[in-house]
Amino acid sequence: MPWVRATLRGKAVLARALATGGFDVRDGRVEVRYNPNDGRLYRAGASNLLVVDRELLPDDHCGPAAAPESAQPARKGPPGGGAKAAASRAARARGRAADAAPADEAPKGWAQAWTDGACTGNPGPAGLGIVLVEDGVQTEVSEYLGHGTNNIAELTAILRALQMVPAERPLLVRTDSQYSIGVLQKGWKAKANVQLVADIKNALAERRSTRLLYTPGHAGVELNEAADRLARMAISVRGSSKTTRRIERHAPSAKPEEP
Repeated sequence: MPWVRATLRGKAVLARALATGGFDVRDGRVEVRYNPNDGRLYRAGASNLLVVDRELLPDDHCGPAAAPESAQPARKGPPGGGAKAAASRAARARGRAADAAPADEAPKGWAQAWTDGACTGNPGPAGLGIVLVEDGVQTEVSEYLGHGTNNIAELTAILRALQMVPAERPLLVRTDSQYSIGVLQKGWKAKANVQLVADIKNALAERRSTRLLYTPGHAGVELNEAADRLARMAISVRGSSKTTRRIERHAPSAKPEEP
């Protein structure tokens, strides 16, 4: 099975993955390595892991390993386990659901946000658009940002989406900005917008079940196209708006339907 680069409570690890890019979850846990060839194998709860680079690494990227001798089975608590144990079980269940889903689909029960930014002139008048689908409700945000760059608009759209959903709620944020994915997840050094990037990373660090996913722009993805229209509308009218409506259908997948 391949590996992906991830973080475990802020520490860089390598995690077992499926061919789809999701974690290889077994009994709620994922095999992880802190170093590829140190001979030590660990298992972490899927809900504690966050993918930072979806590039699949080959199976032989890590050498043979065994669990540390000091590792002991978890002690059993009282029947039922109390509220803390119940919350932990729920978090593991969310992690299993997330990693069982293909990389381009939202896990069941997660909120989804499509984000986009636009700019006329770059720099110039800038705006952002967000389409949030949560519990059968679709919220559309069009926000005028004043004078700025396209990258500022793309990053601010992601930040606004994070601010719209409580930190404890699992959230999948889709963006067509390779730049945003690079500076937020792939370790690209931000030469500009340093504070904005730091603000988003801090917001992500407080969210245990939030993922960013690249979605190609102008590829017929319905809600991605809608977010683009909202961003451009903000520039056109030099204003902001927010609308909410109930929907009777599931959110569309990230890929357009085949003809």
